[in-house]
Amino acid sequence: MIKALILGNTNVGKTTFFLNFAEFLGVNKVLIKVEYPSGKILTKEMSLNIARKSLVSNEAHKTLRLQKLTLKIPIFKGKKEVKLIDTTGLIDGIHPNKEIRNAIAQTLEYLNESHIILHIIDITTLHNSKTLSLIDRQLIDFGKTINNYALLINKIDLEKNKDTLTKFKNIIDKDVYWIPISALYKQGFYEVKKFVVNSL
Repeated sequence: MIKALILGNTNVGKTTFFLNFAEFLGVNKVLIKVEYPSGKILTKEMSLNIARKSLVSNEAHKTLRLQKLTLKIPIFKGKKEVKLIDTTGLIDGIHPNKEIRNAIAQTLEYLNESHIILHIIDITTLHNSKTLSLIDRQLIDFGKTINNYALLINKIDLEKNKDTLTKFKNIIDKDVYWIPISALYKQGFYEVKKFVVNSL
């Protein structure tokens, strides 16, 4: 099965995108397989509203294990199954907490197993710091070496980020494929779906 990995720093909107993209594709209830770094797997079935309440948080590293759901993507006259994988937030450097280090290592292990990489950045942080984080720059450099990599620029719905998006064009390399999105309001999701379909 095709695996689509969602990557990015902590609190950039990965889990919100994970759930809202499923809803965008017509899912009302999600069956999420939770894979722990130890290899243990649990399955949870819940409505999207309950999933948002229990899985989405402003707390850093709320997601400490892989969260997977299978989506049926319309393609031509049929549908193709894609496993969408939500991951632990990455950071610059080495985290002092062992549980978080193990979760980050689990995320990075999936880089080579995945067919599609959806790398999310929060444009608000770029608005504030004027530069990309080291881990984002490394993921972009990695993305340029593979097929089926897309950089998703999140939180374009915020008014303060409108000008930053224009400036972003001067920062990012010309050969990087990127899509402006709002994970919260599902903006840009049609383009993400098109990218996924073209990657199948």
